[in-house]
Amino acid sequence: MNPECGRCKQVVYPTEKVNCLDKYWHKRCFSCEVCKMTLNMKNYKGFEKRPYCNAHYPQTKFTCVADTPENLRLKKQSMIQSQVLYKEEFEKSKGKGFSVVADTPELQRIKKTQDQISNIRYHEEFEKRKMGGEPPYQPIHPSTDHFEEAAADGRAKAGGWTASKTAHQPPAGPQSFNYDAPPEQVSQAAAGPPPSAGKRYRAVYDYSADDDDEVSFMEGDVIVDVQPIDEGWMYGRVDRTGQQGMLPANYVEAI
Repeated sequence: MNPECGRCKQVVYPTEKVNCLDKYWHKRCFSCEVCKMTLNMKNYKGFEKRPYCNAHYPQTKFTCVADTPENLRLKKQSMIQSQVLYKEEFEKSKGKGFSVVADTPELQRIKKTQDQISNIRYHEEFEKRKMGGEPPYQPIHPSTDHFEEAAADGRAKAGGWTASKTAHQPPAGPQSFNYDAPPEQVSQAAAGPPPSAGKRYRAVYDYSADDDDEVSFMEGDVIVDVQPIDEGWMYGRVDRTGQQGMLPANYVEAI
């Protein structure tokens, strides 16, 4: 059985039937509700199962709501409830500690940068102390001057004592003094501490110092008294020039 048209209520035959908006229309009846312009399946717009053209399509608009005392009370109540919920969530999360963060490549890069900054600051403070900012700890060693003065005083006293004695008494022998350290150790202490037993390296590339705390060297130079600082830097003395400072570890090789 053929259906009825959604506008004229007459029978719609298959040759002129348009199926749209859950209804059947004649081609001539499928037109805008306002201007009666004939529409097709490409240019129509439906609203409440009625066809409209683009110019007369109903526009939805929002209505303004007045701030009545009841609306203001509801708004205030909603804000109070939000604050209560926020405080409850805060109290629940308080004291639980830090959340676990995945060790991503970005975090690893940031951590490595922070370690490099810490190493640079450590080297700067080390050089400041070395240049006289804070004098390093030096153990107190007895010097030979003290021993020579004590020996001279002892000889003077011994000479006066022998002169006051009678002739038949034998002359006083050489005085011996007992000190905490033998003269050999005293002379070594006065000469300075022995050189450190650091490793020896040979430079494989030329390097020019960029900062005051670094040392320059040429290819083939021997670096002595080397002390590793971290995985990328060392501290040593160039045997050819006698200068000492920091140097990159990848520019030298162990001998």
